[in-house]
Amino acid sequence: MTRKLISSGSTFEQEIGYSRAVVVGDWVFVSGTTGFDYSSMTIADGLLEQTEQCLKNISAALEQAGSSVEDVVRVTYVLPNSAEFPECWPVLRKYFGEVRPAAMMISAGLSDPRMRIEIEVTALKKPVV
Repeated sequence: MTRKLISSGSTFEQEIGYSRAVVVGDWVFVSGTTGFDYSSMTIADGLLEQTEQCLKNISAALEQAGSSVEDVVRVTYVLPNSAEFPECWPVLRKYFGEVRPAAMMISAGLSDPRMRIEIEVTALKKPVV
């Protein structure tokens, strides 16, 4: 089975040694993704803005993999402050409201104190017709 590595161009991928996403067969595994705008390596202060950027980054990785948000079957959210989780629900609903993947939220510290959310997804690509 072939293995394809997807990069966002983030310096973190090279420094740490991981890929933004890995495609194996029909499966797409997107790494934990934060709200950094990789083109400028900046991150917004607000949780909503970070959540939106996370999902833009994830969408871009899925697109490079031949997939999309509509193909997501599992999502994991990680927030340092679990009390803030409801604040980002409108953004999550915007992307996943119709898709309704299996989901889990974990409260844990993230590698940079500016990060307020990290999102990881798994997608199963739709068969090419």
